[in-house]
Amino acid sequence: MKNNTIVSLADSNYFDLLNELVDSILKFSESKEVDICILDAGLSIEQKSILLKKVKEIKKAQWDIDVPGYKVGEKEWLKSQVSRAFLPNYFPGYKKYLWIDCDAWVNDWRSIELYFKACENGKLGITQTMGPGYKIMSKVKWLFGKFAIIKSQNFKHAISSNIGLEKARKLAFAPHINIGVFSLEEKSTCWNSWQQNLKITLNSGKIFGSEGLAINMSVYIDEVETEFLPLNCNWIASNLLPKYDEQNQTFVEPYLPNYKIGIMHLAAGLWKNNKDMRIDKSIEIEIKTLTNKTITKSLRYNN
Repeated sequence: MKNNTIVSLADSNYFDLLNELVDSILKFSESKEVDICILDAGLSIEQKSILLKKVKEIKKAQWDIDVPGYKVGEKEWLKSQVSRAFLPNYFPGYKKYLWIDCDAWVNDWRSIELYFKACENGKLGITQTMGPGYKIMSKVKWLFGKFAIIKSQNFKHAISSNIGLEKARKLAFAPHINIGVFSLEEKSTCWNSWQQNLKITLNSGKIFGSEGLAINMSVYIDEVETEFLPLNCNWIASNLLPKYDEQNQTFVEPYLPNYKIGIMHLAAGLWKNNKDMRIDKSIEIEIKTLTNKTITKSLRYNN
């Protein structure tokens, strides 16, 4: 067993994405210093046999917090909204845990190093979804020209989850934190804060997004110690498209100094003709190169 582990989760529908994530990790020689562990939320026997040749361990994801059956249906992948807050229970003995959503992949190992460094001394290593080029952070509906209804992601989820107006207001304009990539030490007190907040958000709100709201509560209300990493450590392409560096054959940030994308995250999907790139790898979209040329390219991992 290594000191650190990278963990992800998928069901059978997202197996290809998960497999690509694993391959993107293993292409780096530094990956020999970490274990890869997988939470199974509906993988087939064949899919697990493929993964077991590459990863340290696969365990079945559970409902670590009781959730009413009517909220779940047959969506086993929703366990990711709960189980990621309990990683030391599934894979005990590691010093540090790095979670990466299965619809993300590693483009630069320096981001992995930053996440493991960020969580030292019990801190949460995570990225806020804000940066150069973001044109809007919160949606507001204006009434009579001067009154506003707040529609920020944090505020909307907070209200629907009945966490209380005072707490919801604290979250209203706080920069949203994406929980798709984060790091924590095994002994961090953040686990407990997150789990307690998750019990609250799951009680009244929807399952999807509950874990994200809970971690935002931990950071902005409980004020857990947090190390905020740069945007290229969790680049959500649906928020802002990257550019492509043809000379070095890699994705980079679209604005100077065009830092290399560390982890490419396809959260919310990239759509073309009503087809999602996460489901259909043949989907390609137009992006700019560093020489301002328009090319058509997939943002999926391509070994």
